[in-house]
Amino acid sequence: MIRKLSASLMALALAGCVNLAPDHERPALASAPAYDPEFRPDGTVVASTLSYREWFSDPRLVSLIDTAVANNRDLVAATARIEQARAQYRIQDSRRLPTAVADAAATRSRIPLGSIAPGTPGSVTINRYDVGVGVSSFELDFWGRIANLSEAARAQYLAAEANQRAFYLSLIADVATTYFALLESEAQIDLAQATLESRQEGLRIARLRLDAGVTSALPFRQSETLLTTAEQQLAAQRLSQAQQRNQLSVLVGGTTPENLPVALPMSGQENGMELDPGTPSDLLLVRPDIVAAEEQLRAARANIGAARAAFFPTISLTGNAGFSSNDLDNLFSSDGLSWSFGPSISLPIFDWGAREADLDLAKAREVEQVAVYEKTVQEAFREVSDALAGRRWLAEQVAALTQGVAAQERITRLARLRYREGVADYLEVLDAERNLFTAQQQLLTTQRAFLQNGTSLFVALGGGLAVETPS
Repeated sequence: MIRKLSASLMALALAGCVNLAPDHERPALASAPAYDPEFRPDGTVVASTLSYREWFSDPRLVSLIDTAVANNRDLVAATARIEQARAQYRIQDSRRLPTAVADAAATRSRIPLGSIAPGTPGSVTINRYDVGVGVSSFELDFWGRIANLSEAARAQYLAAEANQRAFYLSLIADVATTYFALLESEAQIDLAQATLESRQEGLRIARLRLDAGVTSALPFRQSETLLTTAEQQLAAQRLSQAQQRNQLSVLVGGTTPENLPVALPMSGQENGMELDPGTPSDLLLVRPDIVAAEEQLRAARANIGAARAAFFPTISLTGNAGFSSNDLDNLFSSDGLSWSFGPSISLPIFDWGAREADLDLAKAREVEQVAVYEKTVQEAFREVSDALAGRRWLAEQVAALTQGVAAQERITRLARLRYREGVADYLEVLDAERNLFTAQQQLLTTQRAFLQNGTSLFVALGGGLAVETPS
């Protein structure tokens, strides 16, 4: 009997279900169908097939990213949100099936005979034993309300997974960006230190020339100005270095690990790979932020189906079967078998527009999620386009600045020679050294920007997910 009851409940639940949710269709591509051919490289490497260990050539950077992936607190929180969404999905999905409850009870009662027949003395003691299995208020999902709520929870779970992968890529980019900024700060410190030592020597010579009466006090004061400028730049770069180290420490989880591999210089960070950007439509599958936005849209559409189902009657079943007896030995006899089965139906008649408002809310959220999805696609397209343009123009800037530094070094040597020969005054040397120092600083900054741009392109194309993400 219990098996027949369960089979009947399942058959009724699965028969004739209707899904009132709108069909899920991916919105049209909200960007140009192709990237600007002017900036498209001739690369053949697909970023989404690479891990960060294959992309970055610096073993110290790879070790830092490994540590960040293992210890970063925000990534731990993102992973915990996956578990929360998975649990919510399991809870919601379980409501699609009936919940069976087994119960058993035993009572012993003393009943005065006078309560049954007034004036009768004495009492009677009665034992009662009950055991059974029941299903309470199992909703028959004819209109797909429970199924759509389950689908919405599933989409939210998949969106949480995609968001975790998106943060994983963001973490890789943040560690690499901070690391390159730290390398630049260290190179800027070396430059400022070398410049400071050179200008200290220049100030010493200027003092000797002043004491010997060869020059006036003006060249000496100008040398002092050059020296203080170098001191100020050195202090600023040391501050930047400290800040970058602190930022890197937070990204890797609190403390930078010891015994890291030897770092490569900025000039050795390039891996020589040229990426194939593919087409913007490829991003729909490899970018986890786009995948998350699509899952959120899928959830919004499922909620529309659930809101529409609320306009139809809710049909529920209640049933139980078991045995009852006053004698424990005869509890499971055929005479003690009992069962009950019955449906119930409910439909709100007057709810003052609550169901219409719920449906309007669900539809408005779908419109919002469509816009969010399209905006996410557009942002992804922009990020790749910016990185492709940066790949070209930053490379040209590095080449031009390298030539400019070489030219400025020659100008500085000539200015110093002309000053020593008495052909020019010290103002010419002052301008030449200032211009050289500025050009060297700009070159280091642009080299760092070029490295960061390569990382941005790699991540924007979905690179870094070829290895298993932490879970």
